[in-house]
Amino acid sequence: MKRSNFDTRQNDEFDDKVVSIKRVTKVVKGGRNMRFTALVVVGDRNGRVGAGLGKATEIPEAIRKGKEDAKKNLISLPIDENGSIPHDFIGKFGSAEVLLKRSPEGTGVIAGGPVRNVLELAGYKNIRTKSLGSNNKRNVVLATIEGLSQLKTPEEVAKLRGISIDQLS
Repeated sequence: MKRSNFDTRQNDEFDDKVVSIKRVTKVVKGGRNMRFTALVVVGDRNGRVGAGLGKATEIPEAIRKGKEDAKKNLISLPIDENGSIPHDFIGKFGSAEVLLKRSPEGTGVIAGGPVRNVLELAGYKNIRTKSLGSNNKRNVVLATIEGLSQLKTPEEVAKLRGISIDQLS
């Protein structure tokens, strides 16, 4: 199968990070079937990020499938002039909650493992987070993405309220 130039450019556009690889076992009549699941986060470090899960009998194949799944689930995010989020928010998915707090210039990314992967690939430079509730890596990643997708820029808030940005306080 021949790839077009568009496909190769799109693949180079995104960075990816493998958050976790798990070996899963299915017990059948003839013994045990071993497979692998890979949780992968992809992003362009410029406001677009996505997460995906890939399952296969070999690890590289599971990672490849995870990347493809993540690219299907991309979302666009607002980044302010400090490289932070526009406002504080709590993202929820299942029993995992992630507190996202805006930070001034020079703070850096203060976040735990799965959350840090998502934020760095999204392109945030200054942000503080706290993971609350479940420690399940998949749910923490999805809670982070859910929280980021709910963020609104000041312009969007002003438009929803029907007022100008100057009146917003």
